[in-house]
Amino acid sequence: MASLAVLSGVNLFSTLPTTPPPSSDSNPSPSPKPPIPIPKYPPPLRIQKQRHRTLPPSSSPSTSKSSPAFKTHHHNSKYYKPIKPGQKITPPDGESRLIIVGNSGISYYLPDAPFEFMYSYSEVPKAQPLAMREPAFLPFEPPTMSRPWTGKAPMKKSKRNVKLFEPLGGVENKVNGNVGEKRFKMFRAYELGKVIIRPREEVLGEPLTRAEIKELLKPCVSSNRQVNLGRDGLTHNMLELIHTHWRRQPVCKVRCLGVPTVDMDNICRCLEEKTSGKIINRVGGVVYLFRGRNYDHQKRPKLPVMLWKPAAPVYPKLIQETPEGLTKEEAEDLRIKGRSLLPICKLAKNGVYVSLVRDVRTAFEGCPLVKIDCKGLDASDYKKIGAKLKELVPCVLLSFDDEQILMWRGKDWKSMYSNETPNVKLSYTASVTSNSGICGTIITCECNC
Repeated sequence: MASLAVLSGVNLFSTLPTTPPPSSDSNPSPSPKPPIPIPKYPPPLRIQKQRHRTLPPSSSPSTSKSSPAFKTHHHNSKYYKPIKPGQKITPPDGESRLIIVGNSGISYYLPDAPFEFMYSYSEVPKAQPLAMREPAFLPFEPPTMSRPWTGKAPMKKSKRNVKLFEPLGGVENKVNGNVGEKRFKMFRAYELGKVIIRPREEVLGEPLTRAEIKELLKPCVSSNRQVNLGRDGLTHNMLELIHTHWRRQPVCKVRCLGVPTVDMDNICRCLEEKTSGKIINRVGGVVYLFRGRNYDHQKRPKLPVMLWKPAAPVYPKLIQETPEGLTKEEAEDLRIKGRSLLPICKLAKNGVYVSLVRDVRTAFEGCPLVKIDCKGLDASDYKKIGAKLKELVPCVLLSFDDEQILMWRGKDWKSMYSNETPNVKLSYTASVTSNSGICGTIITCECNC
C-alpha cells in the first residue's frame, strides 16, 4: 500500500503503442503464400438449361431480333381467335402471302404456286373451323431468304465460297486477246413457281399395257423402298419425298397404315391430284404410283418445305348432347343400351381398316346400334375414325366412352337389300389387318333394340 501511495498520479493501465517497435533484423522473412484456390468449374448442363428457360425473353438479344414466327404460342397455350368462313388473313411476314379459311380447313396461298398448300391434303374434317389455336404465320421459309431452307444458318462471309460451274458445251473462247480463257457461270437462285407445269396427260403419255404394269411392279413388290403414310395422311412434305423416289425408279410404293385406310379412295384421289401420277395397282393399304412415261425430274414443280406442323384449328364437337333426330332422353336411352352391346370388331393400332365401312353397314342391317372396340388406340385416332364413319356410312355418333365408338344408324337409314329383309341374327367376320398380320374374330350379333 505504501508503494501505491508513492506512485500516485501514474496510470497503471495505459494503452499499448499503436506502432510496433523497430525490429533489429534487416531481412524479414516473407509472409507465407495463400493456399491454392479451389478451381471454379462451370455448372452442369442441366442447370444451364434451367437458367436459360427461366430468363425473360427481353434479356437475350438473339430472340429480340429473331422473326416473330418463332415467338408464337405453343400447342398448350389458350390462344383462341374466332374465324369466319372464307376469311383471308394476311400474315405479318409477307403481303402477297395469305392464309385462307375454307370448307376444307386452313390453306396457305403463296404467289406463283401451282395450288394452295395445306399441311394434310387427305385428312381434313368436313366441318367448318371455328377458331385458330395460334397466331397467323405461314409454316414456310420467309420470303426474304435468298436460298432454299436447309435447316442450318448461312455461312460467314469470310468462309463463303462462290461456286462456279462450266456450262455444258462450253469451249475455249478468246476474250480480251487471251487464248484459252474459259467462261464460268454462277448457280441460279432458288425460285418458286418459275418452272412451267406441264399438263398431266402430257406427262403420263399413253396408257400402260398389262405386260408393262407387271414388269414395273415386279421389282417394287418385294422392295422395302417405300413412303409410309400414317395418321396425318398425305402431308405437304410427302409430295417432295415422292418426287425423290421417282428420280431413281418409275414407280413409288406408298404404304398406308392407320386412320387414312378407312377411306382409301380419298387417299388415291389426293395422290393423283397433287403428284400428277397414276395409280397402277392397289392391294389393301399398299398403293403403287406411276410417274408417267414423259416424266422429267428437272421440270417437276418445286414446292417449298413446310418447316413445322401448324396447330390444328378448333372444330365443332363430334358428340352432341342431342344428336340429329333424337331428343335428350332418347339419346340417353340409346347410350344405356349400347353399354351392354358387343362390339363388332376390335381395331388394332396402325392397322388397315379397308373393310370397316362395309362391316358397319352390314351390322346396321341387324341392329340400329353398332359399337367398335378401339382399346389401345390414341384418342385422336378413334375420334378421326368416328368422323370418317359418320360421313361414309352414314350414321350418328353417340359416344366415345371406354375407348369404344357407339353409333346409331339414324332415322333416314335405308337398307342395302331393297327386295328382301335379312334376319335379326347376323353373323359375319370382322377382320383388321395390323403389322403383325390379320386378326379376325367371328361375332354373332343378336339385337332386340
